[in-house]
Amino acid sequence: MFIDSHCHLDFPDLASNLDELLLNMQENKVKNALCVSVKLEDFPRVLALAEAHDNLYASVGVHPDYENIEEPQAETLVKLAEHSKVIAIGETGLDYFRLAGDLEWQRERFRQHIRASRQSNKPLIIHTRSAAEDTLRIMAEERADQVGGVMHCFTESWEVAQKAIEMNFYISFSGIVTFKNAVALKDVAQKIQLDRMLIETDSPYLAPVPHRGKMNQPAYVLHVAEEIAKLRGISVEEVAAATSHNFFNLFKAA
Repeated sequence: MFIDSHCHLDFPDLASNLDELLLNMQENKVKNALCVSVKLEDFPRVLALAEAHDNLYASVGVHPDYENIEEPQAETLVKLAEHSKVIAIGETGLDYFRLAGDLEWQRERFRQHIRASRQSNKPLIIHTRSAAEDTLRIMAEERADQVGGVMHCFTESWEVAQKAIEMNFYISFSGIVTFKNAVALKDVAQKIQLDRMLIETDSPYLAPVPHRGKMNQPAYVLHVAEEIAKLRGISVEEVAAATSHNFFNLFKAA
């Protein structure tokens, strides 16, 4: 059985076909999925999905890309994370790829999430793009290692992966690892210890080969596992078992 550790089933293109997507999960042996929050305004519908389906979970957090919104305070995040189906804080982090200028607000938002993680004792889902140095620095300064979490949709170097693992974080691979030109990422997938690995779709984005260019869905996490198995010379069943165990070990999901 497989677990999609990061998807956005509340997004309109997926939510409108939810029954079909859940059936596809079942047919492809994808047992569970974590529906990840990107804005507090949309959190109620993320939580509603988790409440309505035993095999879905939720997170609470605000993605670093969103500007000019109500900034999440640690106390607010902690309160929302009290729900039993909320198993993580995030996604949060830093993204210097899409935005420019003074991004101190983004760094402060990240700090609030880490503090909420420590207070709630629920792990972090971290997004980082073109910001690895500051991401790791703030993780260390705010003692993110006390709870740990996952570096989601990982695209950074092996050195960054090692530093994150040293801070009690898992590394999650998305459909990007199946792309032909993702040579450096494939190398990371070969090197990382299996007990620090998760798999995800980040659907509706980043559909893996052979569905690249189409809308992604949790059922396609199977192809991420298949690619990792091929890279490491092990069975896909071994990848499935390890990443599923890691998911429950990290998120303490019931």
